[in-house]
Amino acid sequence: MSASLGAKRRMGQNLAMNDQELLRYSRQIMLPDFDVAGQERLLSADVLLIGAGGLGSPIALYLAAAGVGALTIVDDDGVDSSNLQRQIAHGEADIGINKATSAAAAVRALNPTAHITVIEHRLA
Repeated sequence: MSASLGAKRRMGQNLAMNDQELLRYSRQIMLPDFDVAGQERLLSADVLLIGAGGLGSPIALYLAAAGVGALTIVDDDGVDSSNLQRQIAHGEADIGINKATSAAAAVRALNPTAHITVIEHRLA
C-alpha cells in the first residue's frame, strides 16, 4: 500500500485491498466474522497509543502486524537499558532515544505501509 493509498483510506474512501495486502492479511481474513470487510476497516483505522513502554511497546507491534492504517505513538521518555527485557519494540541501539521514536522505527520495520506519527511529549 502506498502512502497515498493509506491517505485515501484515512479520508474515508472505500478502496479495495491489493493482491499484496490480501496475501499479507490472508490468515486474518479467513477468520469467521472478520473477512475482507473487517481487514479493510482495520486498514482504515486510526489509533492513538499513549505510552511505548511495557504495554505500549508490544501493542504498537501487534497493531502494525494486524494492519492498522494509521498509528500515533505518544511517549516523553527515553529508552533505558533496564527497559529492554520487557519493552520488546526497543533494542540496545535505541538506548537514549525517545520511546515513541524507537517504537515507530520498529513498527515501520514490521509494516512499512502503516502511517506512523510520533509525539515526543506529554499530551496536555
